[in-house]
Amino acid sequence: MIPEFDWGVFLSEPWNSYQIETTMKIVGMGFLVSAACGWIGVFLIVRRMALIGDAISHSVLPGIVLAAMLFHTLSGPWIIIGAGLAGFLTTVFIEWIQKHSRIKSDAAIGIVFTSLFALGIVMVSQMKGSVHLDADCVLFGNLAEVATRNGDFILPPNMIQAAIVLGLTILLSLMFYKELLVSSFDPILARSIGIRAGLVHYGKMAWLSVIVVTAFEAVGSVIVIAMLIIPGATALLLSDKLRVALVLSLVHALLSSVIGYHLALWLNSNIPAAMVVAGLLLFGLAWVFSPSQGIIPVWMARRDFSERIALSRSGRK
Repeated sequence: MIPEFDWGVFLSEPWNSYQIETTMKIVGMGFLVSAACGWIGVFLIVRRMALIGDAISHSVLPGIVLAAMLFHTLSGPWIIIGAGLAGFLTTVFIEWIQKHSRIKSDAAIGIVFTSLFALGIVMVSQMKGSVHLDADCVLFGNLAEVATRNGDFILPPNMIQAAIVLGLTILLSLMFYKELLVSSFDPILARSIGIRAGLVHYGKMAWLSVIVVTAFEAVGSVIVIAMLIIPGATALLLSDKLRVALVLSLVHALLSSVIGYHLALWLNSNIPAAMVVAGLLLFGLAWVFSPSQGIIPVWMARRDFSERIALSRSGRK
């Protein structure tokens, strides 16, 4: 049963003086994770590599678990290095299978990411409680605990790390914007003008692994897929310009984080999942009402065009 909606409890109380700090941390962590995923997700969608993002979000698990088992932590540089190596190997394995067999890219992606994810799950079961990482955490994350975890700073360490990763994601994409733009839309043109499209590709995949591992404990390996795809897909429905789409992905991340948090409070549900549901609702609005690609504006434009043709033909008669 859906609980009764109480405006005061679910919309006002989270922002009162007693709860605003917790609310800001949870919403802020959700925004930082979704914004970083959505920003790089724009490039993945433009390059038609959304499935690669899906593969890496799952296949980094063995690298994370191996680093956690060796160094007894789920944060810090060793986890990022482990995930980065796992993501790089995923890309190499997929391309190696494609080049040395008749297996197509979609099948190669399915083989690699499911196998590595299964390996990671087996490794999780062997950790024996040395680090808190269970199957539920792997799949769905624990955003509230991660965002409010006490540390030596005012902000939780995971939130600081997520902010740094988002900042570096934006900075690196602006520094190499031309290379990313050309190699995303036309790798052949990129190579012809001296851009090393392969190096750009592997660098993007390695950084995608860093973003995924930053989001991993907060939202899990399933929810992060949606955060990689939905903000970018929504932004690209609203604009054909890459720069504008990147900014719109940040707006989408902010709105879905705020709306999703209130939705989770109302339904007493998993917070990252509620944020994704909110993001999906925003995608639906863009899909229906986008000025250039929305279902209703396109239908109205076609109707007007048909009416003008009909009037033109009747005028000739």
